[in-house]
Amino acid sequence: MPENQILDGGADQEERAVEAALRPKTLADFVGQHKVRQQLELVLHGAKGRGAAPDHILLAGPPGLGKTTLSMIIANELGMPIRITSGPAIQHAGDLAAILSSLSEGEVLFLDEIHRMSRPAEEMLYMAMEDYRVDVIVGKGPGATAIPLELPPFTLVGATTRSGLLPAPLRDRFGFTAHMEFYDPIDLEQVVHRSARLLDLDVDAEAAAEIASRSRGTPRIANRLLRRVRDFAEVKGDGRGTVEAARAALAVYEVDERGLDRLDRAVLGALLNLFGGGPVGLSTLAVAIGEETDTVEEVAEPFLVRQGLLARTPRGRIATAAAWRHLGLPMPRTAPGAGQDALFDGASD
Repeated sequence: MPENQILDGGADQEERAVEAALRPKTLADFVGQHKVRQQLELVLHGAKGRGAAPDHILLAGPPGLGKTTLSMIIANELGMPIRITSGPAIQHAGDLAAILSSLSEGEVLFLDEIHRMSRPAEEMLYMAMEDYRVDVIVGKGPGATAIPLELPPFTLVGATTRSGLLPAPLRDRFGFTAHMEFYDPIDLEQVVHRSARLLDLDVDAEAAAEIASRSRGTPRIANRLLRRVRDFAEVKGDGRGTVEAARAALAVYEVDERGLDRLDRAVLGALLNLFGGGPVGLSTLAVAIGEETDTVEEVAEPFLVRQGLLARTPRGRIATAAAWRHLGLPMPRTAPGAGQDALFDGASD
């Protein structure tokens, strides 16, 4: 993984393979998301008590917060097998029909990135979720025939990072929607300690707190940083995850005390040094640092906005007073937001 992507909440295939070894298997072992965990426990135990499949479940939230892990926990808590696929993999209604027709009774179907599913497959899913039935079209044109296919009761677990892109008819068919939030540092410390035990790494409390504070509220990033600290400790240190090793490792990977990486600081640096704090358009800002607009908008901006370092206004992106302070630069009186720390709502190019 490129160094400038170390704090990206997304994961590639290699990352998912590593995560699999660190995933908790039960709700009791799952750290954080206390409200979601309590709500899920009621949904699952209620269904098990009735001897029926639970309502369909939608897991919504930013990447890296544990949606895939929770789907596997749901199947494990129900004692049922799980089938895993994703929205981009289902481009035709026939693809979905093949998956649905092979499900066994009570099986859990996990559909990641459900908002990226094709429209024909999406419409087929409506009937499958509500009536446990799909109509398979045989033939084309006037001679086409719809053959109804009955499905066994199953539980669909959908995951999305952009719930606003889900059409209302699909969203309304989920009996329970879990809104996952960014983690508190205290919960992330528990994640770091648990993962360290599984990685056979001795991490002290100060090191765990240091890693947690720089993880952007995301367990996936916390685990990623922990592995980089392990590498540093084994190569440059005595193999123990001390706070000194953690700080030195995170300095190598350019992750500062507030969790900003090279890309974040490049965005802020260009905004302050080249454009006087803004306002400046997204495309102009991306060109200035040599990155794609999607990278700036989806990887760097959300965290910078949450940290109160950058604001999106109708006229463009602007830096806040906190951004000038964080980079140790004097704030000109003519800079946007001079003398105040307020953020402005809105969107721009």
